[in-house]
Amino acid sequence: MLKNTVRAGLLAGAGALALNAMPAFAAENAPAADAAAEAPASDASSGEKGLTEIVVTATKRETNLQKTPISINVVTADTIKDRHIQSLLDLADGAVPSLRVVTFEARQTALTIGIRGIVPLDANQPAREQGVGVYIDGVYMGRQHGLNAALFDMERVEVLKGPQGTLFGRNTEGGALSLVSKAPSGEFGGRVSGGFGNYGSYNGEIHLDLPEYHNFSVKLDGVAQYQGATTKNPMAGQTGWNYFDRRGGRIAVRWKPSTSITNDFSYDNGWDSNSPFYSQLLNYNPNNCVAGAVTAACNTPGTNFTTLSGTVKTLPSQVVVNGTTRMKVADIGVPQQPSVDRTHGFTNTLKWKVSPELELRSITAWRGVTSEQWDNSGGAHRVPVYSANGVFSRYSLANLWQHQFSQEVQAVGTVGIVDYVAGVFYFNEHVSDNAATPNSNIWTTDANGNVTGYTINTAALLNPFASIDRASVANSKSLAGYAQATINPTDALHLTVGGRYTHDKKTGTLVTFRNAANGATLDKTWNKFNPMATLAYDVNNDLHVYAKYATGYRAGGASSRSPTYRGFDPETVTSYELGLKSDFWDHRARFNIAGYIMDRKNSQVDFNAIYVSGSSNVNVLETVNVPGITKIRGIEADLTVKPVDGLTLTASYAYTYTKMPTVTNPFTGITQNVYIVYTPRNAASGSVDYELPLGVNGTRLRAHIDGNYSQATQTFDQYATKNDSSLVFNGRLSLADIPVSGTGQKLTVGLWGRNLFNTAYVYRRDPSNSIPGFSTSSTGSINNVLGDYGNFNAPRTYGLDATINF
Repeated sequence: MLKNTVRAGLLAGAGALALNAMPAFAAENAPAADAAAEAPASDASSGEKGLTEIVVTATKRETNLQKTPISINVVTADTIKDRHIQSLLDLADGAVPSLRVVTFEARQTALTIGIRGIVPLDANQPAREQGVGVYIDGVYMGRQHGLNAALFDMERVEVLKGPQGTLFGRNTEGGALSLVSKAPSGEFGGRVSGGFGNYGSYNGEIHLDLPEYHNFSVKLDGVAQYQGATTKNPMAGQTGWNYFDRRGGRIAVRWKPSTSITNDFSYDNGWDSNSPFYSQLLNYNPNNCVAGAVTAACNTPGTNFTTLSGTVKTLPSQVVVNGTTRMKVADIGVPQQPSVDRTHGFTNTLKWKVSPELELRSITAWRGVTSEQWDNSGGAHRVPVYSANGVFSRYSLANLWQHQFSQEVQAVGTVGIVDYVAGVFYFNEHVSDNAATPNSNIWTTDANGNVTGYTINTAALLNPFASIDRASVANSKSLAGYAQATINPTDALHLTVGGRYTHDKKTGTLVTFRNAANGATLDKTWNKFNPMATLAYDVNNDLHVYAKYATGYRAGGASSRSPTYRGFDPETVTSYELGLKSDFWDHRARFNIAGYIMDRKNSQVDFNAIYVSGSSNVNVLETVNVPGITKIRGIEADLTVKPVDGLTLTASYAYTYTKMPTVTNPFTGITQNVYIVYTPRNAASGSVDYELPLGVNGTRLRAHIDGNYSQATQTFDQYATKNDSSLVFNGRLSLADIPVSGTGQKLTVGLWGRNLFNTAYVYRRDPSNSIPGFSTSSTGSINNVLGDYGNFNAPRTYGLDATINF
């Protein structure tokens, strides 16, 4: 355990490193990392010798990234193009080392997003919340469902690291992900792009800016993305795995009746048809479980088993065990149709410059998402295990319906030496869901007990929701008021203080559990005040240091996977951070570093178990609060260097230490260790961008390559088992701004590749099928032992695209 002296030492060490090691870091060729953060590709194309400034809105006003005392990474529009980022899931390779993005096992559209060790394992349920807030044009997204829809025309993605509880509010303990769309320009122009690639993929985009007319400007965006399955389904006519078909449109209207008033209205609509990544059986009985006395290898965390009963079933010959390579064709054909998410929303943002000292803003939004899940990725790799003429292949079906309304009013301005932001925020959300898990297949066995094959369980699929595992409904209301002021007593010294008061009310009902009426309810109210303070000092125009104290809060809720609709309390985090931001070498180099300590109280952790009873497989999940302090410590560093014109090198690194107190397992009453998921101890990313002018007509040759590393980490709160470490490379080569004769238009043609070396690694590993299940308090059953199962990352994808700007 870290002592209090280590806390002070870490902060002091980070500060010393920031102040003393900066030139050495640049000279020593920092570790391979990526700074999508600090140096957009536009730096290389600007023709300037130095690095360009990056503008962010993390403080609710436009500020220079280097002068903003917050640890921020920025993924620019050029970076999005160079890395072929089509959706947020494409950031899962680690472009920003502190940002963790992983798809939910059962579908691609529900994303788990974490920053600085705040990574909820299962926030898919109606009465649960995320730990990192996701915002699109200032509007908070209440659910992680639908987040993997196709990205529209993004100006940038801001990754705000550390608690943002004052300005951004609840559920931003780890930070915030702020997506900023390009606004109407009022001038005619736009671009059309299209491309194709392997796995039958294709994509197309159109972005059209119309000229201003009677103070109105309009911008239209349309996006289509398709990729065929990367793991084929042997059953004819059924969907394979890692397939997607995304479509979306957006219209934005800007009205400027006067120089002091701007009103932005937008409507977006998205459709995402997809399938999950394939779940492979990685090994068979890896712990050598046999009936008799418990061994150190064959035991279950959080139990007091002394003996084991039952037998480990022999695998049918049709089942493939493969823990080393990504399967191109599944071993078992199963019924599976695409999962579909539909998203839509209206946003209206009004800005009124009342006076030089005051701007009033109103952000009004109504959004909704519906989600249909059809996940049959496990086949014979998950329980139930083989039995003669028995059913298998758990078909996980779920529906979710959500709509939300939010209203925020802000006052932003400057009075004398004080910059201020104040506001009120209201949020109202209604969510309901249901789920069922029929078994889709049946083993066929001859008279001698030999497996001859399998058939489809057509009777169960005639009405797959005939037996409801769970159904629930939840309502959340949040009302908050906040204020933050930055006092600038001198040009170099800046003191910021702020606070936010939040009133949360959450109600819910577990309507059905295991196909029986339940009726358990949730009715909770929480009040929380989140203060913050920052002291920043500009050593000179190119060197800025800061010390920051911040707090965050994630609302409580209830688990709809629990038979009692078990409730849990909010968790809170307190953060202490030291940071340095610098430009040097005549603005050809930029180095930023931050060291932080976060203490989280009442951490919410998940325990799950699958109960097998006849043809039913119910996933029971209990969420509990961990007593004591969860410790999260880390250092983040970003380096950008432009040694010669046309060449930009970037590197980013994140070190994250986590330690949680032990907690009582709610299924057994036994104390056990728990872990923070999807948080590697070490993560790094780096990129090289090169640009070469060709002739005098403005055509340029552009080359980009990036590499991203992540150390192995746990993927379940209750198990020490880790996924694989990863090292993935992406690249792009393009001819940019080729004049189209006589049109004034310019053409860009590019060849792109993701996961260039076709690296295969298991990003999610589940050991629950390889350890004993519950029989009695002292006896474990090995009747359902199979092996670890998990999901491999996406294979190498590549393609050719073209864009015409007009």
